[in-house]
Amino acid sequence: MKKQAMQVFHALYLSRRPAIAFVIVGLFWGCFAAYVPQIKARLDVSDATFGLLLLCNALGLVSSMMLAPRLDRVLGARGLQIASVVFALSFLLPGLATDAVSFGVAMVIVGAASGLTDVLMNARVSELEQLHRQPLMNANHGMFSVGYACAAIVSGVAREAQIAPGPAFAAVAAIILILSVFLYMPPREVAKDASAGGRYPLKPIILCGLIVLVAFMTEATVETWSALHIERSLQGRAAEGAMGPAMLGLTMALGRFSGQAVSQIFSETKVIILATFVAAAGGVLAALASAPLWAYVGFGILGLGISVIGPLGLALVGQKVPDHLRTEAISRVAVLGFAGFFLAPSLMGLVSEFYGLRIAFLVAAGLSLTAIPLTLLLRRT
Repeated sequence: MKKQAMQVFHALYLSRRPAIAFVIVGLFWGCFAAYVPQIKARLDVSDATFGLLLLCNALGLVSSMMLAPRLDRVLGARGLQIASVVFALSFLLPGLATDAVSFGVAMVIVGAASGLTDVLMNARVSELEQLHRQPLMNANHGMFSVGYACAAIVSGVAREAQIAPGPAFAAVAAIILILSVFLYMPPREVAKDASAGGRYPLKPIILCGLIVLVAFMTEATVETWSALHIERSLQGRAAEGAMGPAMLGLTMALGRFSGQAVSQIFSETKVIILATFVAAAGGVLAALASAPLWAYVGFGILGLGISVIGPLGLALVGQKVPDHLRTEAISRVAVLGFAGFFLAPSLMGLVSEFYGLRIAFLVAAGLSLTAIPLTLLLRRT
């Protein structure tokens, strides 16, 4: 245990600047997830409509992720700082939205800022992995989960104290602005590798992107709908509802920090396959829960399993493409993968509208299992 902890701390020390960016993104989504029931109630829309509004995120996300490699070259060492500042300012918009149209526009802007930040921080970690010749991705994604869990718990307390989304989001935005000061980080200069050949590495990019997509769709389902599931299906209070995404964040942090050590022993593909079975079991338990406590256990098990799949998918594509294509490859994988954060809420909103949240979580558990055949195909690449 002590050796594992030292490995995690060493990994975070080597990647300390992008790790702060992961905390920033976690703070945003943890606070947002805890306030979802209140935001939805203020908008006065159905589950299906709310899910479609969340899909607006994908419009901004895809556009910024496609532009990320070019922006990375233009912004240089200030890229992460600029992206995080824009991210902080965009966070004010959903808290001020009072109708479906303004909320949809706000989520487009949030998606663009989130997408740029995600690509740049993952690219910097992948560069450091190649520089230091050791896995770093799980530890950094663990910091996302730490930020997410802390923000969800504090936001649950804020909701109990009747603090509106606007002031809560403004407080988180201020914290993000302070943390952005520490994100100055020049990207590595990499010359084109003539030995890499002329073929574009499309197959590993698609397979890794689909693996990350499945992982993030499952994760996003719990992030967005777990509070509603506890409060509506299981009659929990606001603070109890906020513990759903908080439990996910805590166990995902534990899983990712543990995965940092495990990935140094076992292959990435073996870890992904085992973790998928664990995640599916947790999703089923959460769906069938009869009380908030059992839902927490289910979300916790799901978090442990799903935690390592997305980071390992991003790490794998960084290993399977030439160095000069790494940022571009990660941006392409991110377009596929991070779209899961917005496709899943919409899909699960439609399922919930017609069949209820319990069936929606069963669908999420089944969806997670599709990562296994994708991983087996990737292993043959």
